Amino acid sequence: MEFQDLLEKRRSVRQYKNQKVEEEKIKKMIEAAILAPSWKNSQVTRYYVVSGEETLKKTKAALGELNQKNVCDAPVLIVSTIVLNRSGFERDGNPSNELGNGWGYYDCGLQHMNLLLKATELGLSTLVMGIRDAKKIKDTLNIPETEAVVSVIGVGYSEEIPQMPKRKTVEEITKFFEE
Repeated sequence: MEFQDLLEKRRSVRQYKNQKVEEEKIKKMIEAAILAPSWKNSQVTRYYVVSGEETLKKTKAALGELNQKNVCDAPVLIVSTIVLNRSGFERDGNPSNELGNGWGYYDCGLQHMNLLLKATELGLSTLVMGIRDAKKIKDTLNIPETEAVVSVIGVGYSEEIPQMPKRKTVEEITKFFEE
C-alpha cells in the first residue's frame, strides 16, 4: 500500500467485529511504533496489551462512558504510558526546557502514529482514547508510579469504515515566513 493511501485509509473506528486479533499483528504494530524518533533516543513509551476477558472487562470499565460504548466489542486494548522524568530531562534530573515531561508525551504521540498506520496496513482498525480513569487502569495492570498513562487504544477488525471527517486546509493552519 502506498504511504498516501495508508494515510487516507486510517480512521478512528467505533464498531468492531467479534473477531480475535492475532498477537503477531499486535507485535508488528509495536515494532513499527518503536521505530519512531524520541528525545535523545530515550524511548520512554511503554505498552500494556489487554486481551484476556477479565482484564479487558476491568480496563474497559475504567474508560469514560462514551469510550466504553465505542470499544465495547474491541477484542484488544493497548494502554500506552510514558516513563516520567526521562524524555526532556538532563542526566541530573532537571528539565531541559519548559516542556519537561511534555517531550515524553510528544514522543509517545510519534510512536502512536506509527502504531496506527501499521494497524491500518495490517487490516486492523483503532481508536485512541484519552478519557479514562488512570488510577483504575494503573491498579488493574500493575503499572508503576514512575509511569503516566497516556491513552487507551482500541484495536480490532472494523464492523464498518466511517467517512473521513473534514480536514483543515494547509492555508488554515500554516504561516510561511519567506523574508
